[in-house]
Amino acid sequence: MFDTISKVLAKSDGFCEIRIQDRTTRQINVKNGLLHTSVVRRSLGAGIRVIRNGCWGFASTSTLDTRNLTKALKQAETSAIMLAKQAKKKIPKFDTSKLVSVDSTNRSSVDLNNITVDEKIALALSIEERIRKSSKQIVTSTTLYQEYVDEKWLMTTDGAKCHTFEARPQFYTMAVASKDGELATSMNANGVTGGMNELFEKFTPEQMADKTSKLAVDKLSAPYANNGVFDVVLSPAMVGILAHEAIGHTVEADFVMSGSVAQGKIGKKVASDLVTLADAGNNPTRVGHPAGTIFVDDEGVEVQDTVIIENGVMKSYLHDRQSAHQFGVEPTGNARAWSHTDTPIIRMRNTYIKPGKNSFDEIIDSTKNGYYLTFPGSGQADSNAEFMFGCEEIYEIKDGKVGRLMKNATISGQAFDVLMSVDMVGNDFDWAMGSGHCGKGQPAKVDGGGPTIRCKAMIGGR
Repeated sequence: MFDTISKVLAKSDGFCEIRIQDRTTRQINVKNGLLHTSVVRRSLGAGIRVIRNGCWGFASTSTLDTRNLTKALKQAETSAIMLAKQAKKKIPKFDTSKLVSVDSTNRSSVDLNNITVDEKIALALSIEERIRKSSKQIVTSTTLYQEYVDEKWLMTTDGAKCHTFEARPQFYTMAVASKDGELATSMNANGVTGGMNELFEKFTPEQMADKTSKLAVDKLSAPYANNGVFDVVLSPAMVGILAHEAIGHTVEADFVMSGSVAQGKIGKKVASDLVTLADAGNNPTRVGHPAGTIFVDDEGVEVQDTVIIENGVMKSYLHDRQSAHQFGVEPTGNARAWSHTDTPIIRMRNTYIKPGKNSFDEIIDSTKNGYYLTFPGSGQADSNAEFMFGCEEIYEIKDGKVGRLMKNATISGQAFDVLMSVDMVGNDFDWAMGSGHCGKGQPAKVDGGGPTIRCKAMIGGR
């Protein structure tokens, strides 16, 4: 691939970036004993970006010979030249100090491609059957297996040369239970960078199924949580979604320039002294296999562990090459594109809060009246860091003891206010939101996590 890319780059009169991506996607969906979906898709093509007269131009092609790549290059150049005629701001020359030459592979000990389609379908069928037969109260049971296998080649005229391979599987178990006309739902999910061994390293698919069905049935008789502001103990999964959705998006430099609540906050106190929050392309914790792991971003910039908040003080935003130049800082390796037809934009990778000193037992023992939230549901957050997330699994805490399971509840608040209220940070750690996708005009595989923490937030019950 690099020989072909080099020939096309040689024809470029100015900055040019060529990214070739070969992706295979597989999805298997089983519901109520029936195989609903078994799909394989392959996408192979090139995205070409240029800067001409101070403006970006982009074109893509699925035909990778020199003639068609050159044609796409000329189309990108024409787009840039046309846009430059009406653009008021021009793109500056980029710093190249963080560009790298890398050849990296993130494979499992058992490659996904070495597991047959029949084996993957059999897994989804057997786990769905296990959920369905676990209780007469289960009325709907679903399993979903999905995988992305990506190989990329990237070169730029100013020095980047990168080849990467990444595999990302994910698995979901879902159940609906019914009793006397009332329904209760439950879901369990996991996603990693790696293969089947990594995907089921923490919990086997059978354990996922058993927990999903039991939780759905148990919710049928669970009471609702009370409404109000409480001490809440958040599991690593809940910490991950808070770090990603409510904080992470506000510090993406393009959102900052558009007026997010994080604008102008560098050097200012925004959280408790106990909170250090970061975003990493690699896995500095050496725990698990986070789904947002990359070796290099889609501009050829070396990834790093970017500390966003350190001991409560905001230290950095997340940048691509252009925003880094505008802010007078180095790029952080956060430019990512979902497919060869997409241009790189600023995206998170693995966003997390760093562990503290408290044990889980210490946190629970010192909580007199509150809730323990363990698994997030759907939710939303805005550029002001206002958020509301569902919680699939929530327990009452009374006098230092974890008590009754409660029905689905919501947690809401202003994220920086919630982080300011953090008074205990656990010494545990887990990555816990690698399933699904982050959306920002285009999808992205990300992860989030952290330790158990205690803070104050609004809980909504019935």
